[in-house]
Amino acid sequence: MGNLYSWIKALHILSVIAFMAGMLYLPRLFVYHVGTAPGSQASELFKIMERRLETAIMRPAFIVLIATGITLGWKGHFFATGWLGTKLLLVLLMTAAYGYLIASRYRFAADANKRSVRFFRIFNEVPTLLLIGIVILAVLKPF
Repeated sequence: MGNLYSWIKALHILSVIAFMAGMLYLPRLFVYHVGTAPGSQASELFKIMERRLETAIMRPAFIVLIATGITLGWKGHFFATGWLGTKLLLVLLMTAAYGYLIASRYRFAADANKRSVRFFRIFNEVPTLLLIGIVILAVLKPF
């Protein structure tokens, strides 16, 4: 298990970093996109940036991080531990936040966003808070 497990863990960490970069950047793009006129050159550029970030970076990273996370949990016999259950709850909330960002991206693409700059500024903190909890649980395994 040793060497393969370490490679899977490294791949998991790399995919988490790539995914979280998108989770932190996509709402920031929305903050700037809100201030553009629908159909404007700036708005169209934001649509391209948002789509590419989500489909080319976030989505593949998310698939890899879920696959490697399940594998690590299974190979490490962690599914019976309390800390992993709590971590998985936070991962589920992060997944819901990701789903909301995907839906928001589609709304922006259709020029149908109804949310404010303030909303996306506040929402931008959600992934950070979830990440803090996830990392603490994964590293400290407190229970």
